[in-house]
Parts: sequence; C-alpha cells; structure tokens
Amino acid sequence: MAAGLWLGLLLAGPAQAAEAGCTQMTASGNPEYPPFLWRDPDNENHLIGANAELMQWLSKEIGVPIEVQYSGPWGRVQEETRLGHIDLIAGAFFTQPRTEYMDYFHPAFHETRSVIWTRGDNDKLKFRRWADLVGLQGVTVINNSFGEEFDRYAKDKLRINQVASLEQAIQIVQAGRADYLVYEDSPGQAFLARRNITDVKMLGEPVARENLYMTLSYRSPCNTPDMRGRIARALYKLNREKTMSGFVDKGIQLWRKQTAK
Repeated sequence: MAAGLWLGLLLAGPAQAAEAGCTQMTASGNPEYPPFLWRDPDNENHLIGANAELMQWLSKEIGVPIEVQYSGPWGRVQEETRLGHIDLIAGAFFTQPRTEYMDYFHPAFHETRSVIWTRGDNDKLKFRRWADLVGLQGVTVINNSFGEEFDRYAKDKLRINQVASLEQAIQIVQAGRADYLVYEDSPGQAFLARRNITDVKMLGEPVARENLYMTLSYRSPCNTPDMRGRIARALYKLNREKTMSGFVDKGIQLWRKQTAK
C-alpha cells in the first residue's frame, strides 16, 4: 500500500479504514428454503430465489457487489457467519443467541409461517396449540429457530430432535420415527413438490409467525457505521415500495419452472 494512502486511512479512523477494505460482500442462507433460497442447478456453488434477488437489489442500493454463495447446510452457514467468513445472511429469524455474532437490520423484509408436518395417514394429530405436541416425538432441521417464545416452550416441554437437512427430517417422519416435523409452510411445500412427496401433509394452524431479517456478521470487514446505515436505509425503501413481494413471486415462478422439468 502506498505510504500516502496508508497515512490517509490512519487519519480517517478505524471505521473509514475498514470501509476502504469493503470492496465486495458474500451472502448466504438456508439452501433448502424455496422459494426464498436454493442451490442453482446450473452452478451449485450459488444460491438463487427470492432472497438472492433481494441481495442483488441491495447490492445496487449500497454500491457494493454481493455474491450469494452456497456455504453448506443452514447450521454451517450460521457458524461461517459467526467466524466472519460470510458477511450477510439473506434471511434469519431473530433469536437472542444470534445477536452475539451478528447485527439484525430493521425493518424485517418478510413474514413467514412455521407449521406442523406429519404423515398423510396420521389422523390422530390435531394441532391447535403448542400443548397438543406434548408427549409426541418431533423433528426439525438443526439450528432452526421458530421464534424465541416457541423455542423456549419447545426446550422446556417438547421432544424435538434436530437433524442436518430437511430431506432427512421428512424421511424420519415418513418412516414413523417422528410424529411431526416443524418447518415453514412455503419452503416445505416447495420441497415436497420438487421431490414429488405425497405422503406428508401440512396442518393448517401455524406454530408461529416470524419475521425474516437481514443480518451482518460482527466480524465482517464491511460492518461499519456507514455500511450499516446504507443497508438500513435500503431496507426501509424496500418495505416502503413493497419490492419484496415481486421477488417472492419471481422465486415461486422459477421454482415451479425448475420443478416441472
């Protein structure tokens, strides 16, 4: 680095010096999350879907290129973000433990419904409230959250095992080794449609309604006051102009097109 530039960065202060190193950002998220995110069949190192469209829109708004990359299962994505190997998570529920390693941006960019999934021939499970799950065996994907209130209830009252992937969780339900699966409605429906799975059904009453947030790793070199301000202003614009609904519609159409092949 030239002496003049280095001196300028020192005089500008640590925030500006870090900002100068923020020439691009990496984003990732849950790769089993259609219509929001899934692996690109033409390049499995990248993710596509509604949240990937959001990332490209955000890139233009903040003036920094963003690559939406596949970084492994959802649990691995969170760990990579904790370590600072990923800058942005393109869609995460709020939990207190996650605030230990990443910033959440308000407002949320989308609301989701988490529901109960069970075998198609299981007519005994009637879900209306959380207490209906007491005594039953559940399953979900590792490091998934369904809101702090339900997470606390599940920890204290329910038996829910965690597995590495949605595919594995569904297989456990199909085999009768779990009575139910907790997962979100649209991503679950999309996954079943892609795999042509017809012996698993969704129950209508939601377990929880949760917001999806954009997050930024504390260890990202792009995590500066200026960048946080740029992202926050962009998300306010996104909500004000209701831009996200168009990205979701596009994600649904793309997923259906790929599923039909």
